[in-house]
Amino acid sequence: MTLDRLEEIADRMCRLVGDNVEAECRVRRTRLGLTRFANSHIHQHHGEDTTDVRLRVALDGRVVSTTAVGLDDEGLGRLVTDTLAAARLQPIDSHWNGVNGPLEPATMDKADTSTIEVQPGERAEKVAAFVAAGDGLAAAGFLSTTFMEAAVATTGGLSVSGRATSATIDGIHQTGVSAGNGHQTDIAFSALDGSAAGSRAARLAELGRDAEDLDPGRYEVVLAPECVATVVSFLGVYGFGGRSYSDGQSFVEVGAEQFDPTFQLVDDPGDSRTVALGFDSEGTPKRRLVLIEDRISRAVAHDRRTAAKSDAESTGHGYPESYFGPIPINLIVGAGSASADDLIAGVERGIYVSTFNYCRILDPRTQVVTGLTRNGTFLIEDGRLSRPLSNLRFTQSFLEALAPGAIAAIGDDARYADSEFGPNMVIAPSMRLASWNFTGGARG
Repeated sequence: MTLDRLEEIADRMCRLVGDNVEAECRVRRTRLGLTRFANSHIHQHHGEDTTDVRLRVALDGRVVSTTAVGLDDEGLGRLVTDTLAAARLQPIDSHWNGVNGPLEPATMDKADTSTIEVQPGERAEKVAAFVAAGDGLAAAGFLSTTFMEAAVATTGGLSVSGRATSATIDGIHQTGVSAGNGHQTDIAFSALDGSAAGSRAARLAELGRDAEDLDPGRYEVVLAPECVATVVSFLGVYGFGGRSYSDGQSFVEVGAEQFDPTFQLVDDPGDSRTVALGFDSEGTPKRRLVLIEDRISRAVAHDRRTAAKSDAESTGHGYPESYFGPIPINLIVGAGSASADDLIAGVERGIYVSTFNYCRILDPRTQVVTGLTRNGTFLIEDGRLSRPLSNLRFTQSFLEALAPGAIAAIGDDARYADSEFGPNMVIAPSMRLASWNFTGGARG
């Protein structure tokens, strides 16, 4: 199933719908590789190679989408017939904005050979390096690789295709009473350093022994990249997403000063570090989108539907699989100039948090979120990590935490970090914030 074959199928599906029907077809091939480990041993190698077809048709304003996997030529024909039959039963869609016509896609090929050709044994070697870095600790986690090829065609004359890869190692080391995490994501499998990720996890686990409770309250904090990635992903999903914005559920006021001047946020699929195709599921080219700059919320992410509702243009963020509608998924937080150690050194008394866990939004308009700390939480006293802390619960407005005057410093260690919404979404540095509201321990 070559890229040329995907293009051929997409074009054919658009021809099969017949005259006086608008159609948009995405054909995608995904090759996944996964190695999972627990108790410092690999317990699963998994491989998957699937091709899925998504067809959306508009028949006299009646719109329907269908998706199927692994179809032969006869099955593709049935998919067209069934989709048209379903469209005839739909009500007229007043927000239908038509399909794309010919567009010039962003020029990018984000596919790395080392990821495309990786074998299970190579994944196992990097896992072994992660485990060995623990020196007797119990390790658990996974290493995954993804190679995606996709083509989109429309009856309006659009035809685009592209490739992308990603590789992630994510795991913990455990002492029995504490744990620490290590995470890396890159386009290239060859760039993953299992030993470095494992060493970070082991160091946090060892430092976390003999954790003590701490009284709830507001504390200055230093957040590791994983925590910052979670904060930013909530901003993206519940704020800078086109559906939330067009439905009036977003905090974003385009053109208003809402953030600290040091906080800069862009969605940039063209950045050499990001995992991205050059177009979305509707075939709209992706481009750099400035979301926050110089205190001001500048834009939101749109697909064709939400753009029509907001009198805007699609920004290339059409993702039919997303429950949240169009959201930015190539987020990059502007890095600062301070090292992570410098951030800690500047705190007289506060808390260092390596990871957030089980975060849930309470109010999208104010970005009040509750969640827990995990895999390494430490009291900072006189500019150093003085003692490990038991996990804490927080209830905090992410908007308030990033408001003007709230950011004390930003680190120079920007990298892909895992977030509440998963890997491959946010490149973030560490960050020192003036105040964070801890409301209890892990049990309440």
